[in-house]
Amino acid sequence: MRFKMSGMQGDDDAPVPDFGALAGDIKRWGEELGFQRVGIADCDLGDAEERLAAWLARGWHGEMDYMAAHGTKRSRPAELVPGTLRVISARMNYLPDSARSAGEVLGDPALAYLSRYAVGRDYHRVMRRRLQRLANRISAAVGPFRYRAFTDSAPVMEVALAQKAGLGWRGKHTLLLNREAGSYFFLGEIYTDLPLPVDAPSSEHCGSCTKCLDACPTGAIVGPYELDARRCISYLTIEHKGAIPEPLRRLIGNRVYGCDDCQLVCPWNRFAQPTGEADFAVRNGLDSASLVELFQWSEGEFHERLAGSAIHRIGYERWLRNIAVGMGNALNNLADPSQREVIKGALEARASDASPLVREHVAWALAQGRER
Repeated sequence: MRFKMSGMQGDDDAPVPDFGALAGDIKRWGEELGFQRVGIADCDLGDAEERLAAWLARGWHGEMDYMAAHGTKRSRPAELVPGTLRVISARMNYLPDSARSAGEVLGDPALAYLSRYAVGRDYHRVMRRRLQRLANRISAAVGPFRYRAFTDSAPVMEVALAQKAGLGWRGKHTLLLNREAGSYFFLGEIYTDLPLPVDAPSSEHCGSCTKCLDACPTGAIVGPYELDARRCISYLTIEHKGAIPEPLRRLIGNRVYGCDDCQLVCPWNRFAQPTGEADFAVRNGLDSASLVELFQWSEGEFHERLAGSAIHRIGYERWLRNIAVGMGNALNNLADPSQREVIKGALEARASDASPLVREHVAWALAQGRER
């Protein structure tokens, strides 16, 4: 049965939907579509807006100018999408069940560690398609309604909204945590003008634990719930476009795309569930590839093998920059002389790379071998 929505065209005498029942249907449909949980939040993000303003004032966003570019649209959903009354928030597990142990990869300096969210296909596409299908289900039930769907693709305060929607709480590492699922999941939202009943926000359950702060390799988590992105390995290897600051290079180790250390030590992640999504399965052996293997990819191979991957957006130049740092650290940390020689040879082959950025990081890496 189709109903007239507020502000929509239609018969003024059309019945008003039972929004409570509709909210329950939306959650059920979301789970049928592959989301592990769906919740509904209102648009009041006043506290989050204050925290964001303080974070920006400290300059902790580094080169991520987009974090400040949209003013209050990020913290006021109705300014980003006029007419928005509610936000439907959804989460989807991404942890690949067949990936090699993160600890094993991080413990082998010759291997490249890539954040586990990125070893499969690009989550943006998967989540957007699934959110669109959920919106289609809603439209089929109630008729046309105003909405926009987002997945880390617009000025949206995903964690704050997900907490208000009851999907979890913000951990001290600033990621969303859930008692049944840890933190290995993606978030997506549907902004809508439907006046749905909202869910109770989640309470916090970090207690006195500081494992994530203690584990951060670069000290980027400067205090509970406070992250200086300029020191964060995920920022340095993904968002940062220039040379990685030398004082931080050795701290990066073999992490060439993102970092999971704060999640790996979180006690709540013992409850993390592997994904059932085929799109998030490991591709191209990225869960345990060697640094040398990845460094020897041509630009064509990079584009071919990483097409459809979140990694592809950093481009070939930054890909080589990141791996060069990992190789320099491997020259410092590997005990096997033959392994060091292979790495040294691969670096020397790119010592005259066309990119000044790559050349500088290769030179630094080779210097690590000489200093050993």
